[in-house]
Amino acid sequence: QLQLVESGGGSVQAGGSLRLSCTASSNTASAFCMAWFRQAPGKEREEVAAIIMMPGVPWYADSVKGRCTISRNYANSTAFLQMDRVKPEDSAMYYCAARSSSGRCFSATPDDFSDWGQGTQVAVSS
Repeated sequence: QLQLVESGGGSVQAGGSLRLSCTASSNTASAFCMAWFRQAPGKEREEVAAIIMMPGVPWYADSVKGRCTISRNYANSTAFLQMDRVKPEDSAMYYCAARSSSGRCFSATPDDFSDWGQGTQVAVSS
């Protein structure tokens, strides 16, 4: 099992930027892929970006493509989500997710990931 610790959420004005970080740790496993999901009040949790840790292949949901960049530091098992030109509709709780075994990482559902962070809030004001 992977323990995930997130940081970097906060409040920002529309058009601004935020950078989220997530570090995975475990005594027995390493992350095969890491992803960012978000959940707004009254909505389902949706995947917005993911990355296969080696060799660092990214994926983006259409809603964030061109505005967000996911990257990773493989040695430190850390994934980053750089959010630029944010919009009010980006406001949500953002969750880091990871899986240590191969499987679906892109266009995934929450059930595809076994390990989750505690979440970090992102609030975008217009």
